[in-house]
Amino acid sequence: MNHHLSQHKLDIDTRLVTTGAALTVAGTLVACTGMVIAAAAVFAAGRRMVRTMDVPPSQQAAQQWRRAKEASMAGLQAWQSASDAHNGSHTR
Repeated sequence: MNHHLSQHKLDIDTRLVTTGAALTVAGTLVACTGMVIAAAAVFAAGRRMVRTMDVPPSQQAAQQWRRAKEASMAGLQAWQSASDAHNGSHTR
């Protein structure tokens, strides 16, 4: 039994593969460097902005939380008052 096997050989130009890999590595390094520089600029701007604030962000958050709780309590009390008034008007 004689099988006719055709052998296909993959002919890869290793110089091109090596050049492509080197360019990929170089591009990755340039991209990472650019991201680090951009992140540093954004963080520095954020720190400058926080330093110039009259009220620190943590204090602003605490104030907003207090306001939200007060508004929630006022809404609950108004709802209960309306509910009590509504229920009282139906009872004889």
